[in-house]
Amino acid sequence: MTEIDAQVDLLHPANRVWHALTDLGLLARWFTEVEQMAGQRDRLLLFTAGLPGFDAAVDAEVADRREPELIALRCLEGGRRSRLTCEVAPTAEGSRLSVREVLEHGSWTEEQRARREESYRQALAGRLPAILDWLAFRQVDLRRGEAGMTIELPAVAFGDAPAPPGRRRPLLVAGVAGVVLAAGAGAWAVLPADPEPVAGPDPAASPTATAAASRTAKPTLSARPTRTATSATPRPSRTPTAKPSRTATPSASPAPAVTARYATVSTRFLGYTGEVVVDNPGGASAKGWTVVVTLAEGGTVTEASGADWRQEGQAVTFTGPPVPAGRSRTFTFAVRDGDPLTKAPEGCALGATPCAGL
Repeated sequence: MTEIDAQVDLLHPANRVWHALTDLGLLARWFTEVEQMAGQRDRLLLFTAGLPGFDAAVDAEVADRREPELIALRCLEGGRRSRLTCEVAPTAEGSRLSVREVLEHGSWTEEQRARREESYRQALAGRLPAILDWLAFRQVDLRRGEAGMTIELPAVAFGDAPAPPGRRRPLLVAGVAGVVLAAGAGAWAVLPADPEPVAGPDPAASPTATAAASRTAKPTLSARPTRTATSATPRPSRTPTAKPSRTATPSASPAPAVTARYATVSTRFLGYTGEVVVDNPGGASAKGWTVVVTLAEGGTVTEASGADWRQEGQAVTFTGPPVPAGRSRTFTFAVRDGDPLTKAPEGCALGATPCAGL
């Protein structure tokens, strides 16, 4: 009979650990998503197919439940039957959670058993403590009057415990000023490359007027005498200046605009590190650029490199120097977030253009 054992000592009371163990929404955050079978309170489907050591989803039935100390499941997965038992015991520092799975029918390979046990250990020692810390933070109720408290947030009730009548409990959070003012938020722009001169009676006299016409939406009046100075026809401007912008189009197209692309380069509990690459594929150097990243509610940038930045609410504005033609600039930023599932910002845009990759 093959067994898997894993346990962890936690600095949290047993009732909080039990809540994280039996609440389906919380269980999905630190172990795997779970769905209750329709009309069957004690039947669960654990979506474990993507976890190391698991071949498929687990069809589980609650065999024993003693709140807040024990829950046992009869599990069916890929033709194998096992019994999974989770026990919570109080300790002097908090509590101990022990997980034991006993295989009753079928078999695991040694590699599969080892990977399955590692999945349990990583969840218990890594993700579960982060969720418990998050639950504990929601229960904090500090008293007003301590020096340095500058922000007051409403307390979040936990479980079914009602708030004391006639009063509202404040949650006081020390204000942190960690915002670095940006040197400036210059707008970016791209100048297209000079087109080829328009053919005309006098090739030496027309390049200046042709270049000027290609850079503006409409030709200026001062450009017309230059275009027709050598013509002796009664209406010299018709042939060379009828539609200057269309004449220039076949010889040269506008340079591509500066673009930005986002990627999450690393993740951690309650945070991640993002990277933005600003590309200038055009033929001219771009002016200073501005990228605005919109974080999830409660997210905070703790540090950044490669750009100046400032945060106002959920919006973080990054600015940087000109990007030479055919080159790119990269900046990274670290985000602390209260939701363990948040691993990317809600939005990213360079000017009015959304960043690729998000």
